[in-house]
Amino acid sequence: MKNGLIIINCIILTIGTCGGPLLSRLYYNNGGKRIWFMSFLSAAGFPVILIPLFFSFIRRHNRNRNRNNSENAEKTKLFLMETPLFIASIVIGLLTGLDNYLYTYGLAYLPVSTQSLIAGTQLAFNALFAFFMVKQKFTPFSINAVVLLTVGTAVLALHSNGDKPANETHKEYVVGFLITVIAAVLYGLILPLVELTYKKARQEITFPLVLEIQMVMCLAATCFCVVGMIINGDFKLISIEAREFKIGGSAFYYTLIVITGIVWQGYFLGAIGVVFCASSLASGVLISVLLPVTEVLAVVFFREKFQAEKGVSLFLSIWGFASYFYGEYKSGKKVLEKHQPPETELPSLQVRDSVA
Repeated sequence: MKNGLIIINCIILTIGTCGGPLLSRLYYNNGGKRIWFMSFLSAAGFPVILIPLFFSFIRRHNRNRNRNNSENAEKTKLFLMETPLFIASIVIGLLTGLDNYLYTYGLAYLPVSTQSLIAGTQLAFNALFAFFMVKQKFTPFSINAVVLLTVGTAVLALHSNGDKPANETHKEYVVGFLITVIAAVLYGLILPLVELTYKKARQEITFPLVLEIQMVMCLAATCFCVVGMIINGDFKLISIEAREFKIGGSAFYYTLIVITGIVWQGYFLGAIGVVFCASSLASGVLISVLLPVTEVLAVVFFREKFQAEKGVSLFLSIWGFASYFYGEYKSGKKVLEKHQPPETELPSLQVRDSVA
């Protein structure tokens, strides 16, 4: 069952990691300008989680009814989450809301390919925070991966003006670059924080509970972004922006908005699902592995430039990913090759011949 959950979460994470940035870039390329609104959409798709939670509740209810007779039937809880875990989820959710804004701000001023390479550095920060917060063990291979990812981003920084969009200033590009780095640092903190929350929780962490945690986190992140939208006046301008959208008009605009919210929800749900099934570092590695795919898709669909600096950065990133996975393979092989103690055998029973 756990292997099945890992596969499902990896598929959801793949769709979210690759689809979210591309849909957001499509919004910006065709007249969209509302950064707080796009930050809101990154978490606002959380109502879709109610669907699996509903089936989980029905399953628990039927199980309790079958275990007990009608007189002593245990009442099925609508929600499994207890107060300490609820509060922790709200705090992490508010940090996620801030990270969504920073990430969306950077995406508004950077090509998807560049933004994806920078976001890949979150693995380095993820590994650092995981080491201090959840005692994640390092190997020479994981350290090598962190160094290569950092150097890859430095290569992009040296070419900070080479691929900026034509309608943006150098200052906007640099600010977007720095904001994306900050977003990577913050998200590198969030995943180990989720894993730490799982470890410190006073109740058993099940996958339905993980879904509840995700829903509360996204609700808090959505509320954070709604406040920003109110202050920025986004609600008054959305209908105007929809009418002036360059492709498909209002109908395409609102369809794009709904799909973007659902796809981004897949990203966050897949990320914390992999944390539940494996670890925060494994989740960070999977996200980073998918970023080069996002780069290639951005070059194909949006015809973004792919200069030599991006090629070098991509090569270093892939090298870093390969180093990490090889290190995990070697570690797993050593565990399997360890001598297992022989099984304890029961002493044989002596049977005496019966005397007639």
